[in-house]
Amino acid sequence: MTKQQIAAELARMSKVQISDITRAIKDSQKAIALNEVTDLARRLNLLADAVATKPAVAAMAIPNTESMLESA
Repeated sequence: MTKQQIAAELARMSKVQISDITRAIKDSQKAIALNEVTDLARRLNLLADAVATKPAVAAMAIPNTESMLESA
């Protein structure tokens, strides 16, 4: 995903969820508001997982492998 696509998705998600949270708070529906916050957190985590880069993970694994070889 490009930075623009990520920004657009963040804007879309936050707009919808914040609207739902605001409506629930105005209607004094605490449980629904909390559910919406939880849903937003879940969606943000899914987006973060989707845009996580594999090279960064692989780069982190290489030093661990080298240190294991050195201690053997």
